Amino acid sequence: MDLRHLRYFLAVAEEGHFGRAAERLHIVQPALSMQIRALEAELGVALFERTSRRVLLTEAGTLFRVEAERTLQQATRAKDVAQRAGRGEIGSVRIGFVGNAAFAGKLASDVSSFKLGYPRVEIELSELPPLRQVEAILSGHLDAGYASEFHYSEEGELAVDRVGAWPWMVAMRSNHALMKRSAVFPKELRNEAFVVYAAHAADDGQLKLLRHILGEEPRVLHHVPNTLTVLTLAAAGLGLALVPGSLQGVNIPNIAYRRLSNGSLQCDLVLLSRRRESSPAIRRFIEIARANPPGQKRSVTT
Repeated sequence: MDLRHLRYFLAVAEEGHFGRAAERLHIVQPALSMQIRALEAELGVALFERTSRRVLLTEAGTLFRVEAERTLQQATRAKDVAQRAGRGEIGSVRIGFVGNAAFAGKLASDVSSFKLGYPRVEIELSELPPLRQVEAILSGHLDAGYASEFHYSEEGELAVDRVGAWPWMVAMRSNHALMKRSAVFPKELRNEAFVVYAAHAADDGQLKLLRHILGEEPRVLHHVPNTLTVLTLAAAGLGLALVPGSLQGVNIPNIAYRRLSNGSLQCDLVLLSRRRESSPAIRRFIEIARANPPGQKRSVTT
């Protein structure tokens, strides 16, 4: 028994006549009669009482009609779901992000643009440090991620796309001595203590950057797991913090920002994804994120 048999059965049940049902189905009446007899033989019950004038449903046929209608409706829905999924119109996209992506407006802008065209696709957001994003994407627990560019291998399954760039800033308490400067030179930071974003044991990107800027090992007082904690400790005077320029708009009491004078350095925001992604919805989100400009992009000072 296949869906064609159910359609034939319902046509006869609705028309109450084999001739009219055959015309409706665009087949000859003998072929329709043969298909109905084959269906009845498979079920082991008579579905119709045939008279010279009309065709009536038996009790078994009446009950079978209800189930046949439900089956065809479900089959239509299943086809629709499959086609929508194939076009990327339904499904889910699981996204990891660091604070920079949220504060810069890039993440919100990409999600908003995507939802305009794909309102039925579910978006799941998780704030995660960069290397945990990489692990989750490659293991299939995340579909895409926004992270600061430090050290990602583009070999194998991981794709890395630059989607934003900002100058590095130094965040500090508003009464810090360096507030007198319009820009901070690397040599002025050598005797300072730092708060470093390092949520994962292997997330040492900022440490490497500080070593490069200072030309020596930085004095780090705190390793913290998220951007707001970095800014809060800096505002409390517990250390300076190196942050992307996109965070200047974050207004925490007693926080201040000064440009790092080394204009050749910038913080790149990258989009992480699987190189061979099979989901149409995820592929479409990645396409939008790659093409969409950063939400509040600032020019890099040189």
